[in-house]
Order: sequence, then C-alpha cells, then structure tokens
Amino acid sequence: MRRTQLYLDDQLWSALHARASNEKTTVSELVRQAVREKYLGSREQRRLAMQSFVGSRKALAHAASATEEIRNLRRGSRLDRLETE
Repeated sequence: MRRTQLYLDDQLWSALHARASNEKTTVSELVRQAVREKYLGSREQRRLAMQSFVGSRKALAHAASATEEIRNLRRGSRLDRLETE
C-alpha cells in the first residue's frame, strides 16, 4: 500500500467524516473504497462486462467467412447495389 495526501474542501471533509462515523470506518477507507469502485469497478461488474463481450459474435464462427457475415448484415443495402452494377 502506498501513502498519498489529498486536499479536501471543508464540505467534502465534513460529509466524509460524518459518513465514516456512521459506518464505523475511517475517512481513508471511504476514499479507498470510492476510488476502487470508480476506477476499478467491482469484481461482479467486471465479470458481467466480460460475459457480455465474450460470445457476442458467435454468428461469425458459423459463417463461412467474414465477407459472408458482412453481406448477411447488409442485405438490401448499398453493397447489393454495387454488386449488380
């Protein structure tokens, strides 16, 4: 763990201090928790994000080629007109 210093305005300090008292924790722990959630996200959020990405293009695996997949996605579009000209 590394030590750092922050300058907090009076309003922010008061809010953090009150919340720390209510939650029986320290201002430092609240700040660490907030930074962790903001910049790292929760483990569950990262897992859900990864799950939504993995397998998002399963149809491409079944297509004979990337070109075929693109044509399937663009049916009735400019691509069809270009091929007939």
